[in-house]
Amino acid sequence: MNTSGLNELEAVLAVARHRSFRAAATELNVSTSALSHSIAGLEARMGVRLFNRTTRSVSLSEVGAEFVETITPALLSIRTALEQAGNRSAEPSGTLRLNTSAGAAKQVMPLLLEYLRRYPRMKLDIVTEGRLVDIVAQGFDAGIRLGDTVPQDMIAVDISPVQRFAVLGSPDYFVSNPVPVSPMDLKVHQCIRSRMPGGAIYHWEFERHGEALAIEVQGALTLDNPSLMLEAARAGLGLTYLTEWNAAADLAKGTLVRVLEEWTPSFDRLRLYYPGRRHVPAGLRALIGLIREKGF
Repeated sequence: MNTSGLNELEAVLAVARHRSFRAAATELNVSTSALSHSIAGLEARMGVRLFNRTTRSVSLSEVGAEFVETITPALLSIRTALEQAGNRSAEPSGTLRLNTSAGAAKQVMPLLLEYLRRYPRMKLDIVTEGRLVDIVAQGFDAGIRLGDTVPQDMIAVDISPVQRFAVLGSPDYFVSNPVPVSPMDLKVHQCIRSRMPGGAIYHWEFERHGEALAIEVQGALTLDNPSLMLEAARAGLGLTYLTEWNAAADLAKGTLVRVLEEWTPSFDRLRLYYPGRRHVPAGLRALIGLIREKGF
């Protein structure tokens, strides 16, 4: 089968994803000049310009954006059909593209590594970003997000236990600062504030006996990365508010102390999700099977 036409379309999607010919060429394992020539040839045959190019940037033209939106679901269907026709063995093979957040990826990485060890003919292509994206439009096989953010038209599978938040401070911090016994006590504490992917400052959430509070904490340091928040808290710069999973190692070693435990609520599980209206690729079915085997 002549796949040159499909390769050109895959090239268009790669450049659209990366907004860069160099990055797209690296993903496709071709030279930048070969990729540019391929796109230019397609544009010439179509009689339209798909990308606006400058020496510093690449962006989709209006026609290009419409073209990408149209071909993305079609190419997903073609990939699935090729996999179904070509998968003659019981062992899944191919590439599984997942979209998730950096924190979720870190949490589920042991499971994904076990998946690769169990299915050596599979490859994982994982893209991490804070914002929630349309996984179908962006060409992903599945996403991994907190359950309450998963779109309602998706099929979802639990991929982590239920967890809780934790308010944390270093032992040195509490030498010179009182231990808070109520969320309102945080008003007199230095707190390490958290910036959300959209730019808003996160209000720390608390709940006890049906009473719910959201506190806009104050502090000299605002961060958007849990690892940096932990580092700052260990250094005694203030209290931080993170998940038990992020804090587990520090709590075990005693480098951080947990407070307000009776006030910290649980939050939804991480879930793997995917569209239900399409054939599920063999590689994704294998991952779902592994997740269910773990019994989350």
